[in-house]
Amino acid sequence: MNDYGMIIETGTLRIQRLLPGPLERVWAYLTESDKRASWLAAGEMPMQIGAKIELLFCNADLAGEDETPPAKYKSCAGKIANIGHITCILPPHVVSFTWEEKGEERPSEVTFELTEKGDNVLLTVTHRRLANRDTLLSVASGWHTHLDLLVDRLQERTPRPFWASMSRLEDEYRAKL
Repeated sequence: MNDYGMIIETGTLRIQRLLPGPLERVWAYLTESDKRASWLAAGEMPMQIGAKIELLFCNADLAGEDETPPAKYKSCAGKIANIGHITCILPPHVVSFTWEEKGEERPSEVTFELTEKGDNVLLTVTHRRLANRDTLLSVASGWHTHLDLLVDRLQERTPRPFWASMSRLEDEYRAKL
């Protein structure tokens, strides 16, 4: 399987990872604040449609390294809160939520889908309603980096540096997408 995300329609990115199971463990890393904080963002995720979620990002803490974000992402150096609402919940297989960004006319939407594949679990992340190419490139490299950290956590490996990975991947996606 190719680790790179792909555009599946205008403004929609899909990226997949085959993760070590079992399904319930991967679901916990998507939905439980303390586990999700180790690869993406903390914050409660109530299991009910319409519920408000707040993702609390602290990318500098993810890999345990004291990295400086690139100039483009200086505003992301500290803690960032992202508000959304649950739009679909089918535990332990699907959760979707809106992703509200400052300056965007309408929120995008993220869907996590889990499918058992033997002892492994296929995670499909679909991010819809991305406003433009710059947003798509940032989102693609961001999800790729965060999912690599999820793989590291699930395989109990030392996580890779966040900002160095993100910068490298953004350049790669610029050439690919």
